[in-house]
Amino acid sequence: MTESGATFGADLHLDLRLDPVSGRGLRAGLTEALREAARSGRLPAGTRLPSSRAFAADLGIARNTVAHAYAELVAEGWLTARQGSGTRVAERARPRRPAAAPRVRHPARRGLAYSLMPGSPDVGGFPRTAWLAAARRALTDAPGEAFGYGDGRGRIELREALAGYLARARGVYADPERIVLCGGFAHALALLARVLRARRVREVAVEGYGLDIHRNLLERAGLRTRPLEVDADGARTGGLTAGPGAVLLTPAHQFPTGAALTPARRAAAVDWAGSTGGLVLEDDYDGEFRYDRQPVGALQGLDPDRVVYLGTASKSLAPGLRMGWMVLPPGLLDEVMAVRTAGDATSGALDQLTLAQFITSGAYDRHVRGMRLRYRRRRDELVAAVAGRVGVCGIAAGLHAVLDLPEGTERAVVRSAAWQDLAVEGLAAFRHPEAELPARDALVVSYGSPAASAWSPTLAALTAALP
Repeated sequence: MTESGATFGADLHLDLRLDPVSGRGLRAGLTEALREAARSGRLPAGTRLPSSRAFAADLGIARNTVAHAYAELVAEGWLTARQGSGTRVAERARPRRPAAAPRVRHPARRGLAYSLMPGSPDVGGFPRTAWLAAARRALTDAPGEAFGYGDGRGRIELREALAGYLARARGVYADPERIVLCGGFAHALALLARVLRARRVREVAVEGYGLDIHRNLLERAGLRTRPLEVDADGARTGGLTAGPGAVLLTPAHQFPTGAALTPARRAAAVDWAGSTGGLVLEDDYDGEFRYDRQPVGALQGLDPDRVVYLGTASKSLAPGLRMGWMVLPPGLLDEVMAVRTAGDATSGALDQLTLAQFITSGAYDRHVRGMRLRYRRRRDELVAAVAGRVGVCGIAAGLHAVLDLPEGTERAVVRSAAWQDLAVEGLAAFRHPEAELPARDALVVSYGSPAASAWSPTLAALTAALP
């Protein structure tokens, strides 16, 4: 055995990748090396491994280190352990390697073992036990009328719980009577697009970098999207004109560049809305997750009469809940309810009551604090892993980071990542086709989405793909 690794058998090299700077220990290095050997096929399925005592002696390390590594890989499914049969490599299909990186973006590129594609939290962190307890209380306490058709705005219990939480945690002026529950952010945006179209609005300003699915949704409603320039201070809201009837912004944490909208640009946005009669649509998709300071309050607090606040449980809990909400300015509620149809998808009453219980019991705050620590730790590990090779841009917040690349290398790095069985997305995929923005090569990397067991090998695949 050497400092960099050890040879097991005649032709298998286990790279233990010890790294005293990042704190990677011998146990983690051994676990990852065995996992990679099994995943790549260098340890074929059915291969019997030495006993922990014999292997430890061969490597010159403590027996407990080998035993813990074996146990972790058994739990993950890479190894099997049976009395009398020893520890063996489990029967697993080898991941296929595509010849080139396809352009499928969500949730991950098909056929790749690992993913750093943005847009999802670590769904393995969903608080099942606490959610089940809240669901039991919600079902026990639910009034009989909760099982009927109910209020089109959603259950009053959840609207009241959200009003209290948003006022306390995000600085939102939220009247429960003006909160409308939706089936996620896209559903809310679709409703607002219908309202804008009914108002004879023809154009909506959007950030020059953003999700094409949101732009497409607006355009399918008959609304042209006009891009705003985005820089290190967020969208250039000073460039808003009288043409658009609304502007869609991610002020707390611009997606995907990671900038926070400066106070001057926040003020410019609400001033524009007040002078033109337009609306600011605030997408507060991950506002709770700020790691270097307290989260900046919602833009809606500056002008509740002109800003529509849009929130969701997709990043804080799980996208599968299909739970979102709008806090509407006075006078807009009737317009939103007028365009809402019976077929609009939304979460059921019991899920709404469960989330209300989850919030009022304090379980939501505890969960967010716990996930904030987890994501902050992952971001720190990402920054340490790429230090000296590429720059990490944007504020310390949210579930993703932007890695600046040398000019002209973005596509090559995405292809290189695919050869490492890793799905990543370049910044160019989020650029508005009409945006006049400086050329920039970068990766948009989600440190939030990988499962805990996959985080180390995913990070290793990323570093191997970087120039």
